[in-house]
Amino acid sequence: MQKLTSKQRAFYDSLVAFFRKHLRLPTHREAAELNDFKSANSSVQYHRALVEKEYLKKDGPENYTFTSPADVWPGNKETGSTIPVLGEITAGAMREAIESDLGELTFQQLFPNAENIFALRVNGMSMKELDITDGDFVLLSKTELNNGDVGAVLYDNETTLKRVYKNKNKLHLKPANPEYDEIVIKPGESEEVRILGKYVGHMNKQGIFKSPY
Repeated sequence: MQKLTSKQRAFYDSLVAFFRKHLRLPTHREAAELNDFKSANSSVQYHRALVEKEYLKKDGPENYTFTSPADVWPGNKETGSTIPVLGEITAGAMREAIESDLGELTFQQLFPNAENIFALRVNGMSMKELDITDGDFVLLSKTELNNGDVGAVLYDNETTLKRVYKNKNKLHLKPANPEYDEIVIKPGESEEVRILGKYVGHMNKQGIFKSPY
């Protein structure tokens, strides 16, 4: 990454602060208001500079994502956002509450292999029964996918998030919503499949949810 100017850094920090509150990046109009710009065109220019310096990626007319999403996730130590541990609570018989400073929880502790994790924004409702819905950010780990795991799959230049099963050289991509059909990739075609990552959790306006599997 190239070094940002002071004004570019201030603009980038405003995007990070907005994302941490709303779990999405602001529109150009919202970014202009955040930074007291007279017009949204100034936001366009700053976004363009951040893309050129590889702080943002552009994947649509007004759709941008962070190139290093781990830097802005809640619990990242560098952003100063941690969860304080204020004491202990019994899960047995009731006893006197004792407050003490037991440190902090970070994103690294919630996801020990955080350096291998990246995020994709979900478009669609095929994983609804896993509480993964349209607009959520799914967290994926660059680790091996076991039979039955949920993962992001790239096939024929198209991507999908499904539970993946291998059966006699076939791949079965099963949704978690009965309104969607299973996708079956036949022998030969499966050689063209690329597993992008294993589902380890997701984020939305309610918070961070870690996969129980």
